[in-house]
Order: sequence, then structure tokens, then C-alpha cells
Amino acid sequence: MSNLKKLAGQTAIYGLSSILGRSINFLLIIVYTAYLTKESLGSFTSIYALIGFLNIVFTYGMETSFFRYATGKQLDPQRVYQSTQSLLILTSVALGTGLYLSAPLLADWMDYPGQAYLFRWTALILSFDAVLAIPFAKLRLDNKAFTFATAKLINIGLNVGFNLLLIIAFPYWIRIGILPSDFLGYQIDWGVEYILLSNLLANGLIIPFVWWKAGFFNFKIDGKILKPMWAYSIPLLFMGLAGVTNELVSRLLFEYLLPENFYPGLSSREAGGVFGANFKLAILMNLVIQAFKYAAEPFFFKESENENAKQIYAQVMHAFIIFCSFLMIAISVNLNWIGPLFLRSPGYEEALFIVPVLLMGYLLLGVYFNLSIWFKVTDKTQYSFWITLLGAAASIVVIWFLVPKWGFMGGALSTLITYLLMTVVCFYFGQRYYPIPYQTGKGISYLLIAFGLSYVGFYLSLEHHVAEFIFRNAMMIPFALLLLLREKALWLKIKSKIKS
Repeated sequence: MSNLKKLAGQTAIYGLSSILGRSINFLLIIVYTAYLTKESLGSFTSIYALIGFLNIVFTYGMETSFFRYATGKQLDPQRVYQSTQSLLILTSVALGTGLYLSAPLLADWMDYPGQAYLFRWTALILSFDAVLAIPFAKLRLDNKAFTFATAKLINIGLNVGFNLLLIIAFPYWIRIGILPSDFLGYQIDWGVEYILLSNLLANGLIIPFVWWKAGFFNFKIDGKILKPMWAYSIPLLFMGLAGVTNELVSRLLFEYLLPENFYPGLSSREAGGVFGANFKLAILMNLVIQAFKYAAEPFFFKESENENAKQIYAQVMHAFIIFCSFLMIAISVNLNWIGPLFLRSPGYEEALFIVPVLLMGYLLLGVYFNLSIWFKVTDKTQYSFWITLLGAAASIVVIWFLVPKWGFMGGALSTLITYLLMTVVCFYFGQRYYPIPYQTGKGISYLLIAFGLSYVGFYLSLEHHVAEFIFRNAMMIPFALLLLLREKALWLKIKSKIKS
């Protein structure tokens, strides 16, 4: 239990920074939907989906590989850090330069004629992200959770500050005459441009602080260290691409696959903006998973040599499913007021009905992350390659056929179906090569019941708003009663801990 307490404690720290930071960042959706056009939101959705894909290419699995080899007994962690960071700098410069020079072609391909500067800024954002990845990983490995959290919050604070300055403050000051209309070349009609520029400035300014806190390094490429790390990380590159394919490909391709006038009064790019804004409402589930991942990845590796490792992995999985199932119900049944609270302009609530599906998809992503530990600790990362290909293919097929027919729901189902397929396949092979005593039956039943209660609560409608709120949230009571009946041992253990 001490190990689980340690994991819970670090998850709380990472979770606080991740949830607080991303929640602050999430609040920008209020600014975007209030001050920018749906077309700008559509551009934001598709360009940041592209950034999500390319971010995986720029880091190519080296973060996880760093954890694997820096925690081993054979290699000096500092040498691993120096070589890994040096390699990331070299490849970031190469990939960033290639993307920068290809910006005009990419702008035309994505239907942004004359806006190649958007993709030049994208190249710089991706390069800055890549050279920060290993220093952030080293902070986690060194258990410097508070330093990690501080750096993340500073970065997000800068990003939010620049967004507010460029999207709200400058136009207002120009309008009332405090600033001249051509102040610093300000373009009043820009939208997604200022989102990208804010991101670029925030990432660039945080680099010195993170490098300083992680420990400056000597630039050195050690082939003996990097050769096995490279072999280990390449399959993880494909696994990462599978994750972002499932999460982002629907937002990247949505506007291009949706027929014109599918939704009256909305262009395909505007509909993409509505779709992307509603995707943001599922962020709370993603925040929990991200916080869990920050703490769990180094924890899983360190516990891999423990004789009770498999039991610990099973306990973590069970607790994860219970907590996230509660969260899915709580968010879904309150979407009737959460949606209008964050999506400030009319028309965005049209896609609210897809949010419970997205929440379930993100939950399955967390389950998949738990399951994937088997091929990481057994060095069978080649299996991630095949699972990746299967997931990516399924995601593209679902989007290709369902978005033109079902619009918003077609895009959301791609997330759910792909993560479900990857989870099932990963579980099957994991139980063959590294069997872990998961409580599979209970876990599946909890997920299905929670998903059903989520939609019952979402569609429940009463004339009296207070009564509706009470009855919607009462959907959590049957789930709580089920847990009381089926998790007696867990509650008794918690009760004894409280008494002691």
C-alpha cells in the first residue's frame, strides 16, 4: 500500500498542475467562442490537430525510452540525459527546418492560400516542444514534481496571458484610442494567428527556465547509449501516432470530409469549429489521464522488478476505472449547463450530445495506457507497432464512412471505436505474454453501466430546472450503490485506514 500511496501522492501533485494549468488553458475556449469566428475556431481545430500529429514525430518515443534506460542499473542516468537531449536538439533543428521550408506547400494543401506564415510558426512551436520534452522528463524522473508543476504553470500562464493580450486587450485599446491602429503591425482581422503566436512566445520563453531546473548538459552524442534507445523508441513512435490518430484525426479531417451544407448555416470549416469546441468539453477526463500518466509511467518502470508488481498494476487499473467512471457520469449529466457556460456563442450546443461518447473514449485511452505496461517492461514494444496500425486504420475507416453520414457523431465514434479496439487487442496479447490479474468482469460492467447512466442523465428533461438538476445528478447514486455492494473489501480497507 505504501507504493500506491506514493503513486497517489505524485499523481495529486502532477494532477494539480495539469488540471489547474489545463483548466486555465481550457478557459480560453470561452475567449475563442466569444471573440473569434467559428471559421477561426475551425482553423484552430485543424492546425492544432496537425501539431498534435507532428509533435509525436518530433519526439519519436524518446521520452519513454529515456525513462526505460535512465532507470536501469547498467547506464549512468546523466549520460543518458545528455545523449538523449543532444539527439533531440539535432533532430528538432532538422525536422523544423524541413517543415519551415515546406510551409507554402502545406498551406496550399490544407486550403490556407497565402498564409504560409501559419505553418512557419507551427514549425517553431514543434521544435521548441521537442527540446523541452527530455528536460521535463528528467524532472519527473528526479521526483521534482513541484518544479515540474511550476514550469508547466508558468508556460500555460504565459500562453494564456498572450492570448488575452492579443485577442481581447489590444483590439479594445485600439478601439478606445489608447493604442494606434497600426501598433506593432497589429492585424485586427487575425484569429488563429494570435493563438499560434501566443503558443510560440510562451514556449520560447520557458526553455531557459526548464533547462536550468533540469540541469544543463554537455552536448554529446553517445552511439552506444542511443542505439538501443533508438530501437526501443521507434515502435513507441507508432504507438504514439496511433494515440494521436484516434484523438486528432477526426478534427484534422472533419471539415474536409463533411459535405457542404450538411449543417444548415454552417460551412464545413465552421462546423469543424463547433466539433472542436465540443471536443474541449471532454477535457476533464483527458486531464485526469494525463496527470495519471505523468506519475504512473516512471512508477510502473520502478515497480517492474517488485515481486508484487502484477498485483500492484491490477490494483491501479481497478481504482482508475472506478474513479473515471464516476467522473464520466458527473460530467455527462451536467452538460446542459456546462456547455453554455463555456461555449459562449450560439450554435455550439448543437454538438453537445457527442460529449459522453468522447468521455468514454478518453476513459478507454486511460485503460489502454494501463494495459500497455506489459510490452514496455518486457521490451516487446514491437507489439505497439501492430496495435498502432490497427488503431490508425480503424480510426480513418470510421471517420471516412461515418462523418459524411452522421457528422458530429461520426467523428466522436471514431475516438470510441478505435480506443476500444486497441484496448481489446492490447489486453489479449498482454494476458498471453505478461498476465496481470485484472478484475476484468467488474471493470467491464462498471464501464458499461456508467456509460448508460451518463446518457440517461444527459437526455433527462423536466420542466422544473432544480428538479431536473437533482434527478440528473441522481444518476450517480445507482453506481455508488453498486460499488458499495461489490467492493466491500475495498471499503473495509479504507474504513480501517480512516480509523487508524
